[in-house]
Amino acid sequence: MDESAVVKALAALAQPLRLQVFRALVVVGDAGLTPGAIQEGLGVAPATLSFHLKELVNAGLVTQERASRNLIYRAHYAQMNDLLGYLTENCCQGSACTPSAAACCR
Repeated sequence: MDESAVVKALAALAQPLRLQVFRALVVVGDAGLTPGAIQEGLGVAPATLSFHLKELVNAGLVTQERASRNLIYRAHYAQMNDLLGYLTENCCQGSACTPSAAACCR
């Protein structure tokens, strides 16, 4: 993962509502959520949610898929794991100090 992508992802997560949305998508897994379900769960206005989802998609942390008349948003686990890998690449003086994040999110 290049540095500009890391900065873009971290900037997207550096806003409280976007962080809540991303975490909600991580929790539900591959099933994803519709904007309506996210709105209901977080109590956010549709226009506000739309703006924040767009930012998460642009940062590559969230994917969007059309399913009939609905949009389904999902956490992009590969991108999340790349970000975590970048952040922890040289931790513990290069020794493995924690289990791989990729192992938990397959």
